[in-house]
Amino acid sequence: MSTPTQNQNERLLTPGEVATLFRVDPKTVTRWASAGRIGSIRTPGGHRRFRESEVRGMLAELTSEATIPTRS
Repeated sequence: MSTPTQNQNERLLTPGEVATLFRVDPKTVTRWASAGRIGSIRTPGGHRRFRESEVRGMLAELTSEATIPTRS
């Protein structure tokens, strides 16, 4: 279980950075967050930020699913 200190030190990504990792438009990342597909944090200025660990986990999960061979 992570401690509050670890969460505070975790890198937060902008929608643009997340979009680059997934090779989608930043607006798509915002729609995913609005739909609850990916968690986000709001800055005091109202901007969305995404936990790097969650984003990388989601990316790894999707990448591993894409590389699993299908059986005929």
